[in-house]
Amino acid sequence: MAKNVSSGDAVERPSEQDHAQLPTRFSTLAVGSIGVVYGDIGTSPLYALREALAAAAAGGALTREMVFGVVSLILWALIVIVTAKYVLLIMRADNHGEGGILSLMALAQSALGHSVLLIPILGVAGAALFYGDAIITPAISVLSAVEGLDLVTPSLKPYILPLSVTILIALFLVQSKGTARVASWFGPIMVGWFIVLGLGGLLRIAQDTTILTAVNPIHGIRFLESHGSAGLIALGAVFLAVTGAEALYADMGHFGRKPIQVAWVALVLPSLALNYLGQGGLLLAEPEKLENPFFLLYPDWALLPMVILGTIATVIASQAVITGAYSLTQQAIQLGLLPRMSVLRTSETEKGQIYIPRINVLLLIAVLMLVVVFKNSSGLASAYGIAVTGTMVITTVLAFFVIWRAWGWSPVVAVILVAPFLLVDSIFLFANGLKIIQGGWIPLAVGGVLMTVMLTWRRGVRLLAERAKREEVPTAEFIKMIEGRSAERVQGTAIFLTSDPSRIPSALLHNLKHNKVLHQQNVLLSVVIEDTPRVDKSRRAEVERLSEHFLRVTLRFGFMEVPNIPRALPACRKQGFQFDVMKTSFFLSRRALKPSLKSEMPRWQDRLFIWLSRRASDASEHFGIPTGRAVEVGTQITI
Repeated sequence: MAKNVSSGDAVERPSEQDHAQLPTRFSTLAVGSIGVVYGDIGTSPLYALREALAAAAAGGALTREMVFGVVSLILWALIVIVTAKYVLLIMRADNHGEGGILSLMALAQSALGHSVLLIPILGVAGAALFYGDAIITPAISVLSAVEGLDLVTPSLKPYILPLSVTILIALFLVQSKGTARVASWFGPIMVGWFIVLGLGGLLRIAQDTTILTAVNPIHGIRFLESHGSAGLIALGAVFLAVTGAEALYADMGHFGRKPIQVAWVALVLPSLALNYLGQGGLLLAEPEKLENPFFLLYPDWALLPMVILGTIATVIASQAVITGAYSLTQQAIQLGLLPRMSVLRTSETEKGQIYIPRINVLLLIAVLMLVVVFKNSSGLASAYGIAVTGTMVITTVLAFFVIWRAWGWSPVVAVILVAPFLLVDSIFLFANGLKIIQGGWIPLAVGGVLMTVMLTWRRGVRLLAERAKREEVPTAEFIKMIEGRSAERVQGTAIFLTSDPSRIPSALLHNLKHNKVLHQQNVLLSVVIEDTPRVDKSRRAEVERLSEHFLRVTLRFGFMEVPNIPRALPACRKQGFQFDVMKTSFFLSRRALKPSLKSEMPRWQDRLFIWLSRRASDASEHFGIPTGRAVEVGTQITI
């Protein structure tokens, strides 16, 4: 931590050992980022160029102009979208070191205020579309790798689909065990994968360097000008080469900005560029190999090893997306966009290692349905891309607000900076929109359903809070009234959870009404989720003495933290609240919701909110409260 020191202060300087450890730590993070961050984009060469050229040819002959044009578009997509937009710009918009669509939303909300409705809507839409991406990535990645078996020997073709299903089921079944032990291998394996990608392309380029002229963007522009609608459809497939770019930003908190950026520039981008150029060189000489130019780039003896290595790489890529879905769900719960779910930690040391059983089951079912319905990676390619392009457009728009308001730049400068990226993203979104009928509707449908769920939950929670505020007694008024009466007191501490500390929670009122007693010490506890990923321990707890028998305690957590109340309460001891869990009872309100004839929400939304609330996990489980110390007081509310 940096400290301000005067000229007379002794400044502690890093030791020689510290200097020796810095490069090691940096290289470890860089290698780790390659295993987690770049898994998705690193497996795109398996299918991206093939699908783009197949769309360009549209069943006809593959021409040299098509090869040069599509390879050029892929290279410049990697340069403009990934390098310029994400590596150089978006990754600077970190929320206390964290990235991702919801972190960006929280950052924009902090700058603009929570009253601007557009920001949460954009954030919800981006998050919802991510789930559409999360169900397609494992399906298309694993299928595209296993399909290489058909090239090893055609007799294995009938086993491609069952083997893919088996691999995917196994992948989701092991999630509950955690990936901390095997994750240390992800980085080295993916480093090897990228080296093999680059080497395969380099050997082909060495045979004929003509394909290197595809670096000239004029080839891509001419291709789009001369191929009309087929060129636009091919452009949608070109975008497959940059799917996974969002991971650079989303996983920034785990590895840091610099390791991710260095890994991209030093290894990932050169390897991808060489491989796409190599595949293009192969198709210039042998256009009939369009069936699977990635695997055919390698000699026959290397086919089976490449299928095995490719399958491992796609499993790693799928793991990264699944883990990302867990993290996004946890953030959404903390930000009040989804009902509480059981979030389990699978590692004592790795903060990002969590497992959400309900999300795991839903993802598995959705992925298997896609594999069984589409049967091959080419069919799935039509469904891929539109969710990612939608998320990228939203990221760019949110970035504009952050650059303008959070960074304090001129709105004109912010527009000039963001407009080119928004134009490119919009063109890709339009190109992918042409594939809605062929399967692009799937991620849109998934995103639409989840967006409806998130907005319904957010609105329902707000209406419920407003209803409770109208009916509950003001805290100051209640304490003044109760302290003047001789209510029976029992030993110990009672903690009452409340979302509004200015009002007495219904659990306290019902306990007093039915049991006619108060505890010797009563604590009104509020849990506040901040717009920052993590809250410093010095700001974790705040204690305010309201009267002789009443305290108000506020616990603050970041939206990426697990709000464990018993672990956080000991921080209150320095402020006069001596917490002892064995002498404490936690009182929670359990609301039984019923639809109202005069609800402020449409009837279908009202019923959806009630259905979601009934499936939310218990507050005691969510906040880590021991079941033996929790007392739930039920009330019935119409909404």
